[in-house]
Amino acid sequence: MDLGVALSLAMFVIFIALILIGYNVAFSFAATALLFSFIGDLTGIFDPTSLNVLPGRWFGAVSDPTLLAVPFFVLMGAILERSGLAERLLTAIGMVLGPLKGGVAAAVILVGTLLAAATGVVAATVIVMGLLSLPAMVRLGYDHKLATGVIIASGTLAQLLPPSLVLILLASQMGVGILGLFAGALLPGLLLSGLYIVYAVGVSYARPGVGPAMPKDQRLLTGKVLALEVLFSVVPIILLIVGVLYSIFQGIATPSESGAVGVFGALLLAVLAYQFDKVLVRAGATHIVPRWRLTPKALKEAARSTANVSILVMTLLFASSFFSLMFLRLGGSDATADFLAGIGGGKLGFVLVAMIAVFLLGINLEFLEITFIVVPIFLPAMDTLGFTIQEKIWFTVLMAVNLNMAFISPPVGFSLFYLQSVAPPEVKTADIHKGAIPFMVLQGVALLLLGFFPGIVQTSFDLFVPGG
Repeated sequence: MDLGVALSLAMFVIFIALILIGYNVAFSFAATALLFSFIGDLTGIFDPTSLNVLPGRWFGAVSDPTLLAVPFFVLMGAILERSGLAERLLTAIGMVLGPLKGGVAAAVILVGTLLAAATGVVAATVIVMGLLSLPAMVRLGYDHKLATGVIIASGTLAQLLPPSLVLILLASQMGVGILGLFAGALLPGLLLSGLYIVYAVGVSYARPGVGPAMPKDQRLLTGKVLALEVLFSVVPIILLIVGVLYSIFQGIATPSESGAVGVFGALLLAVLAYQFDKVLVRAGATHIVPRWRLTPKALKEAARSTANVSILVMTLLFASSFFSLMFLRLGGSDATADFLAGIGGGKLGFVLVAMIAVFLLGINLEFLEITFIVVPIFLPAMDTLGFTIQEKIWFTVLMAVNLNMAFISPPVGFSLFYLQSVAPPEVKTADIHKGAIPFMVLQGVALLLLGFFPGIVQTSFDLFVPGG
């Protein structure tokens, strides 16, 4: 084996070892790249002056208009959460579906799907839904496994439903258009959400007591008040999300421009909420007290969470660029591409191996880290195998679904720990882990369907981008 290739493989092994023992991923990227740049220089197989291209790469990454959409979409979701609009959304849909067995679980899935589309961040969606809905379902007598399962499954859809942060980064790294990726992922994401609802309602009717209907005395909103609550709390958020996506799919605005309009829309809804509250009170609502929701504290928290995510993305991008450049210069990229391209089965064989690797990494790593680790390794092999743009979009959607499954996989899926951190004391850790298994199976079914029928992704693209 060539010395450079051996060093590149050793660099990758040491990097994986560092992150598995808990060392910061960005620092692991930078530290291993720096260490092996010295080793490569000492052994004479690496010219340090080749790192002069690194600042240009960083500047290109920062100036990428695709990545500019990240802070906008994160801020849009953060405003909806911090202003209390997400809580109102859950209350309204919960009251509408409450009379059904499993209706509250179905409401949680619907709201989780909407918040996933609004925030694009898994941790935020799962934690918010856990705080808002899990205590309520426990009080209603829901089986703890079903209650926790619907939260982690629907919240993790933030990785798949546009304008997902995962899709934005994958589009940038994979070199495919964000419009095509958003459109290709939308139908699979809605398919998963539908499967979750069918399962939650079906198991509630099949097994009495698992998902009881909301008692009549707890359905505080009825008639005109309930209709107004839905009109003011549900319809505007749906219109905001649909409007943002429609403007992207129709080419009316770029993702970053749509994200900026989405932020303005979320701010406007938070301002109008006070007026909506007063209308509801005049209509006879007793469950609310009119109040100003766009407080300085809410804005500060939304801005801080957006800054945290944006800085994390940029730090990982800079550090991973250094790592991937060293891996390339030492010959690791060519060797890995040759190995992956040489796997039997052609494109399908590569996809199978790649999905296994993504799933295993997804159990232990965040999606940001996986994006910056595996895509630079997979991409040369995909080019060698002759993947078209449409096939790359299909592969990327498979990755997103796969990451959904990995994120809720017991015993160390990240979504499990997000929910565990906010679960009430009576909900045991074992219930959270067991509750994830049926939804993990549903995700596996969806992954197989998309894998064997790539036309689903193409249909999704054709459906949401007519003539695209």
